[in-house]
Amino acid sequence: MALPACYALYAFGLARGGEKDGKYSIMEKHVLTSKKILVVDDEQDIIAVIAELLPMCDIIAAASFEEGRKALENDKYDIVLLDIMGVDGYGLLKIAKSKNRIVVMLTAHSLSPQSVIKSHDEGAQFYIPKDKILNIETYLLDVLRADRRGESTWARWMHRFESYFNKRFGADWRNENKAFWDKIGFYI
Repeated sequence: MALPACYALYAFGLARGGEKDGKYSIMEKHVLTSKKILVVDDEQDIIAVIAELLPMCDIIAAASFEEGRKALENDKYDIVLLDIMGVDGYGLLKIAKSKNRIVVMLTAHSLSPQSVIKSHDEGAQFYIPKDKILNIETYLLDVLRADRRGESTWARWMHRFESYFNKRFGADWRNENKAFWDKIGFYI
């Protein structure tokens, strides 16, 4: 059964514009289908959760810096997800950026406004607290959409995580690094 024209146009608008009320359309979600994603994390349960949450992707796992380095040197990935603490994520970030990969940082133990700034300044496209990993599909769609459009991949970050950081670090967490937040247009 064909959709009425108004529904087809609505679906097309969502696919092209992407998001409505914080969620992506089914058509937009297909952007992740068959994406090759390297996940480097010393916590096997995190790798398993990511694989379960992204069944449409080809997930390659590495559990150490050395495994991650070898994977980055020997293959091409659409997205690289890096734990910060357990696998020297910032060291792997340098390698991934030298290969022009899209990199998203993951963390639990080093969660702080300072690690967000360091991730941004060293070239990561996004930063995800591990306790928000259940929404990883949405965050990766944010990154891929911005990358495809040639926009800053950080444009959605504040929208996604401002209230989370406010609860975690207090409402004035951005005041300490006001110049950084001003530079990237996130200071409110």
